[in-house]
Amino acid sequence: MNCNLVNKYNVPGPRYTSYPTVPFWDVDSFSLEQWETSLKTSFVESKEEGISLYIHLPYCESLCTFCGCNKRITKRHDVEKPYIDYVLREWALYCEILPERPSIKELHLGGGTPTFFSPEHLQQLIQGILENADLAEGYEFSFEGHPNNTTEAHLQTLYDLGFRRVSFGVQDYNEKVQKAIHRVQPFENVKRVTELARAIGYTSVGHDIIFGLPFQEMSHIETTIAYTKALKPDRIAFYGYAHTPWIKGNGQRGFNEEDLPSAESRRQQYENGKALLEQVGYMEIGMDHFALPTDSMYTAMKADQLHRNFMGYTASKTHMMIGLGVSAIGDSWYAFAQNAKDIETYKQLIDEGLIPVFRGHILNEEDLIIRKHILGLMCQFKTSWENEGTYFESLPEVVSQLEEMQQDGLIEIGDHFIKITEKGVPFVRNVCMAFDVKLQKKSSGKPIFSMTI
Repeated sequence: MNCNLVNKYNVPGPRYTSYPTVPFWDVDSFSLEQWETSLKTSFVESKEEGISLYIHLPYCESLCTFCGCNKRITKRHDVEKPYIDYVLREWALYCEILPERPSIKELHLGGGTPTFFSPEHLQQLIQGILENADLAEGYEFSFEGHPNNTTEAHLQTLYDLGFRRVSFGVQDYNEKVQKAIHRVQPFENVKRVTELARAIGYTSVGHDIIFGLPFQEMSHIETTIAYTKALKPDRIAFYGYAHTPWIKGNGQRGFNEEDLPSAESRRQQYENGKALLEQVGYMEIGMDHFALPTDSMYTAMKADQLHRNFMGYTASKTHMMIGLGVSAIGDSWYAFAQNAKDIETYKQLIDEGLIPVFRGHILNEEDLIIRKHILGLMCQFKTSWENEGTYFESLPEVVSQLEEMQQDGLIEIGDHFIKITEKGVPFVRNVCMAFDVKLQKKSSGKPIFSMTI
């Protein structure tokens, strides 16, 4: 990786799980009534494909200092059942406003730590969801498991409920790095849950690996990937640590700034890690993701069906995603809505009979067009404006801004298209930022996003 390019393009930027990104939502013109109306419209338009559900389970027994997710730290497990009950009540509120009984195409349990919850309570949750829904053809259920507390009972219970995909947070196997991020888990624990999942019948087991962590060196990356190679997970998320202490507070201040690798070291960690993964048969999927050719993620990418939303990359696209649980974000395609971010407010709104949304954004015509361009860039590394309805007023200015990236060999610009080159893949966020007219117009100068490199 050219260090000059790293220095040139290493700026704060979004990861584009949505467009517009959350800091630039027009929350003042958003209302719960508009959100409900957009859901009904989207439901009717996409009834045949089904809907996606993201369920946020926020509890963790200890704080991992690398984590940017919404979580509540506690060792009290008596919080489980009341929380599940509220999530099911929220689901019932959604089912009341949908025109017909929904069909679920995709369901994901995230957190927090979903495996903080007992298998019995997770079973209660999923069975409660399915009481008011059908299953779409080819549905996919997935969850995030912590290697230290995922049990055989967790895996078997969720498998019996239809789950076939699980991802485990590995981060790094070096003990010094693990202690710095407060996530100590030996390889034996990851090996145990990976092999258990496969023995039970899971068809896709994923591992999450992070580069750019405090005290992390190139040898640590090489060791972690060597261990990963021995288990051969079907998918790997290999992404950079997002250092945003101004947002996450003390949760990301368990170490000093000088303990973090430099931008050049981070990129070298990624480049070397990517090469090691490709040597053993992994294919790069979208941004920072890899999969074996036998995995559905790779198949979706080859068929130009890869999608990206608040759950990250997915192998199947649904027009509509409902987020359940504290801080969860929903997407009707025409609007975004985020739930209350603290558990007490979340519960209070549900007690009042309200869907517990506290902010959102209604997409205008320009938003919808730019959203398609950014999705194309993030998922297929290309976009075009040849077809009707793909042109927007600021497009000439966007193309002009990208000419320097073309001169640097990072993209190819045609009469009606932009294509990211292999050299430019690490800079995909920078390409998307040129399309992000809200970012261009409203940049405040205050830190909002992590660095792109």
